[in-house]
Amino acid sequence: MKRTLKAVAFFAGLVIIWQVLCSARVWSVVVLPSPVAVGEYLWGAVQDGTLGAAIVVTLRRLLFGYAVGLAIGLPTGLLTARFRVLHDTVGLLALGLQTLPSVCWVPLSLLWFGQTEAAMFFVVVMGTVWSVIIATEGGVRNLPPIYDRAARTMGSRGLHTWLRVILPAALPYVVGGMKQGWAFAWRSLMAAEIFVTILSGFGLGQLLHYGRELNAMDQVIGVMLVLLVIGLLADKILFSPWERMLHRRWGTAK
Repeated sequence: MKRTLKAVAFFAGLVIIWQVLCSARVWSVVVLPSPVAVGEYLWGAVQDGTLGAAIVVTLRRLLFGYAVGLAIGLPTGLLTARFRVLHDTVGLLALGLQTLPSVCWVPLSLLWFGQTEAAMFFVVVMGTVWSVIIATEGGVRNLPPIYDRAARTMGSRGLHTWLRVILPAALPYVVGGMKQGWAFAWRSLMAAEIFVTILSGFGLGQLLHYGRELNAMDQVIGVMLVLLVIGLLADKILFSPWERMLHRRWGTAK
């Protein structure tokens, strides 16, 4: 409870300082609007349904692409760690593609799929899968060899060793890769939504784009704050429980 109150007090202090600087006219409201102006935009967007619809569209695209990226990346990472030939080929490919900025996938997706939902899906998957492969492979390769030898001594073999020994031991690395994959998926999707116009649904990235086109900084800042809140909630709901469980399991909880 104390930690929550400290966080709330910190962010409230930032908003107060922001409002005071805007009231003192340190900068033009065209450059950075006041918190009141941003709040008015968000309230209006909530009332007319624009913000809620955009959040639903963006999260649907994100979760679907992210789930497929995990479904591809986790087993591929395990196989890459297991077989040397895959490590020297697929692992090297994943390492190279991971260095590409997320926006680089957008032109390719447009050429292949056009202005469609498939273009969004492709970009999110590409933003997710490579970081998950690298994290999973690195986690398995960094495990102490004694785990595998002890499992074999007790009669564990093949798939049983991987599912009951190797994968659980590598879970801290895997969860870290999942968090990184989520972050890259967010960045990829925002880049795609800014550049790809789809009439079937306008997401948060498209609201950002329209705010820029209209010089509506209250809209731009408001949508950025919504993205920030969604990112924090995702961490608290999706990843923090896993991390707490792993800390308890490994005896590293404070």
